[in-house]
Parts: sequence; structure tokens; C-alpha cells
Amino acid sequence: MKLFKYLIEKNTRGENDLIDITDDLKAFAKKSGVEDGFIIVFVVGSTASILTMEYEPGLIQDVKELFEKLIPHGKIYAHNRTWNDDNGHSHLRATIIGQSMTIPVQDGTMMLGTWQQVVLAEFDHRPRQRRVVVQIYNADE
Repeated sequence: MKLFKYLIEKNTRGENDLIDITDDLKAFAKKSGVEDGFIIVFVVGSTASILTMEYEPGLIQDVKELFEKLIPHGKIYAHNRTWNDDNGHSHLRATIIGQSMTIPVQDGTMMLGTWQQVVLAEFDHRPRQRRVVVQIYNADE
């Protein structure tokens, strides 16, 4: 099985910034030449996540509001008391979504739905520079 490695670097605006990285992944899939295999996408850090969604303005707003309702910023979290900071909500949001995903590749194309994009979600309360590790495996070798 052959492995291709790539890195995406993105500057985020902080607090629920959602960044579509689908085009980056498609470019890497094409560059690798993999016809059948899979892509692993992993964001480095404990306050960011990788998710899929329809990346359109209405749903972007809905997702941001959902996270604020589920795990509000401003609540006192034990993590905040432990480290004397204000990002306990960021860690919790990232924990429930996760930092990685696997996407199948068939006939050289990522197997995503028509309206499904891969998104980097920044949950930290401040801007960050994020590194997204991309590994593409060729099942044919």
C-alpha cells in the first residue's frame, strides 16, 4: 500500500470559524494519482475539529448557533479554573466532533455527497494557525 503525505496550513479567525478544505483535498487526491484508496484528514490541536457539512451561509450560521447552545462560551468550566484561561468550551466542542476523518477514494474521486464538503472547525476563542495532516493511501499497491 503506497502512502502520500500532504499538509494544509490555515490561519483561522477563532471562535467557530468554519473553513472549507475540500478543494485542497481534491487537489491532493489528483496529485497523488490514487484511483482506489482512502484519505485520512487530521487537524493538529485539541481545540479544532474536522467535520463534513453543506458549506453554505445558512448552515454555517446554524452550526455556529448549535455549538453555542450545546456548549456555551462564558460558562465556567473546570478546565478554565485548572489553567486560568477561557477555552474550556473550545476543548469540549472539539472533543465531541473529533480531530480526524477517513474519506474513501474511488475512481480517483473522493466519495463525498453532492452537497458534502470537508470543513476545518476552529473552536478556540482566538485566531490560530492550524496544520491539517493529509495522508492518502493507495489500495491498489
